[in-house]
Amino acid sequence: MKYMMIIYGNKELWESVPKEEWQSTIDAFDAFVDKHRRTGELLGAYGVADAAQAKMVRTTTGAPVVTDGPYLESKEYLASWYLLDVDSEERALELAAELPADQVEVWPILHEA
Repeated sequence: MKYMMIIYGNKELWESVPKEEWQSTIDAFDAFVDKHRRTGELLGAYGVADAAQAKMVRTTTGAPVVTDGPYLESKEYLASWYLLDVDSEERALELAAELPADQVEVWPILHEA
């Protein structure tokens, strides 16, 4: 079964990590990715750009209208997401607990197009 793990963040959070700890933090995420890619449980891991670089495309009038930034305004935004293929929800939750992040959302993938 496939699951998506989501990590949220914001600029203040990233800037709160002391520079001397930044590389070890990245290394911990890389170690998680390497370990679970080898097992086949991790299909992909994707970090996204800062929310200020996001665009919204609306086609309510039949023609696309592009605006800056994400649609929702919040203090946190999507920072990265991981696609898993595991045997059970329990295993997905185990991997989420292993990910070096304070909070991880786990969403079942209902279907693939």
